[in-house]
Amino acid sequence: MSDAKAFIDTNLFVYLYSSSDSEKQQAVIQAMNRYDRFVSTQVLNEFCNVLTRKLKLPIPAVRAAVAEICAVCNLAVVDDATVDAALGIHEKYGFSYYDSLIVSSALESECEYLLSEDLSDRQVIEGSLIVKNIFSE
Repeated sequence: MSDAKAFIDTNLFVYLYSSSDSEKQQAVIQAMNRYDRFVSTQVLNEFCNVLTRKLKLPIPAVRAAVAEICAVCNLAVVDDATVDAALGIHEKYGFSYYDSLIVSSALESECEYLLSEDLSDRQVIEGSLIVKNIFSE
């Protein structure tokens, strides 16, 4: 693992726990092994929602998945300052509010990279955060 910090977006965790695409699962595992990983409480909430509603996994399996993620990632807690910063990012860049909240958490965590499919690959945000779509490599 590198000293570089990467914030992991929800969709990448969903690929890990979905049996739909083994190639994407392997790409996520390889990417995650390259970085000091960060995740936010928002990402965990979105992840739980997808696993229970879309993938219809039982609650014990979802709890186990969350525990696994928390064991390998640093947790960024979304608070009022995070929300305020997200509103500024939303206003400045025009991202959806929820994407702005992820960007805000990544910036607060001093991450160099945001691993996501949802934003433009290689986009630089606030001069320091680089979006990486690991599937376009």
